[in-house]
Amino acid sequence: MSKEWTKASIGKTIDHTLLKAIGTAEQVKELCVEARKYGFASVCVNPCWVSLCAKELSGSEVMVCTVIGFPLGANTSEIKAAEARHAVAQGAHEVDMVINVGLAKGGDWKGVEDDIREVVKAAGKATVKVIIETCYLSDPEKVKACEAAARAGAHFVKTSTGFGTGGATAEDVRLMKKTVGDKLKVKASGGIRSYHDAIHMLDAGADRIGASSGVAIVSELPE
Repeated sequence: MSKEWTKASIGKTIDHTLLKAIGTAEQVKELCVEARKYGFASVCVNPCWVSLCAKELSGSEVMVCTVIGFPLGANTSEIKAAEARHAVAQGAHEVDMVINVGLAKGGDWKGVEDDIREVVKAAGKATVKVIIETCYLSDPEKVKACEAAARAGAHFVKTSTGFGTGGATAEDVRLMKKTVGDKLKVKASGGIRSYHDAIHMLDAGADRIGASSGVAIVSELPE
């Protein structure tokens, strides 16, 4: 049975997201204003905006989240680690990294795990969410990717970048939650545009929602 949600409770699950290449400083500032207003968990932005968001959200409970190795995951581990380290130094509380999808498809799960571990170490006390990009993986590969993230010390597994061939599905969220259990949390992202979309993912086991439509989602609820 679905939990009864309020604007406040569902807002706390949302990473309010702006990752388009054409996003401007003014749009990022507006993202921060909206995140404060609705009590979102975080704003999720490209790395160049981390310091701006840290300044705009100073004194609030809204966290700053950024993306690492985004959106392809094909950077070297050294570059991903440096990117994470720099983001945290600039004020990021959370980093969402993309796995090396090519290594995953080739069955090099040690390589996938080692890549994640380098980012976890570089991020220090920051929360690390691991984007496994489910649209490119078979179900057994999704399971192995989640297991690699757990072994590497990550805190979340996340479905999608939103830039691949598909986004979050409730089926994938259920599979990921079944795989990680209580060891990690699950973030659903990609194509979540309405309250009903969000609830579908939360009921399936998601702990966090990544969406550029956060305001639309909470606006469908009464006060």
